[in-house]
Amino acid sequence: MKRSLVFFFVLAVGIRAFAGSSNKKEPSAVTPAVHATDADTMRALGEQRFRANCGRCHAAPQKFPPRAMSTVLRHMRVRATITDEDMRLVLFYMTQ
Repeated sequence: MKRSLVFFFVLAVGIRAFAGSSNKKEPSAVTPAVHATDADTMRALGEQRFRANCGRCHAAPQKFPPRAMSTVLRHMRVRATITDEDMRLVLFYMTQ
C-alpha cells in the first residue's frame, strides 16, 4: 500500500513537472519599441485634454517630475471630473 502511494505521488509530480515545462514560452528576443509617432500622438492628446480640462483654470504647464504630477492630478481629478484615460494622457503630456 505504501509503495503504491509513493509510486503515484512520484508519478503525479513527474507529470506535473513535465506538463509545466512544456507550457513555458520562449522569451522573445525582440522587444517592442515605442515609436516616436505614438509618443507624439500621446503628447498631442494629452495637451488637448489638458486644455479642455485643466486649461480653464491653469496656464500652460511647467514640466514636473512624474511622481509630483501624479499626486497633483489625483487631487485635481475629483474637481475636474477627469477620467482615468484623461489623467494618464495629461500625466504623459506634463512629464515629457
